[in-house]
Amino acid sequence: MDELVRWLGVQLDADKARAAQWHDLECSIHEHQEGGLLKAVAALEVYGEVPGAVCDCGGPARVLREIDARRRTLIRCEEAMLSASPMLVHFAKQTVWEMALPYADRPGYKESWRP
Repeated sequence: MDELVRWLGVQLDADKARAAQWHDLECSIHEHQEGGLLKAVAALEVYGEVPGAVCDCGGPARVLREIDARRRTLIRCEEAMLSASPMLVHFAKQTVWEMALPYADRPGYKESWRP
């Protein structure tokens, strides 16, 4: 389980590093781009390199809040796994497996981690 917890922490770090790229579909950055979403994604790379050139859609901030919430849950699960209660340990492990499932397509995910 320690390996999964470490791996999941790396995935959260990667998501945090890319949080600025997560914009709501209704974000004004998409409205002003001819060529649709692909062009908007290319524009995000440029905006990421220009300080202050950000929108106010709330997407990146929401992603950061979600990552922080997942980290807190992961910490609580680690604490619960140290418990003497078999039921609490089981619930904590199940929770970590479920948290990792959305990342199953990323390198390093093991099928044995599927809930």
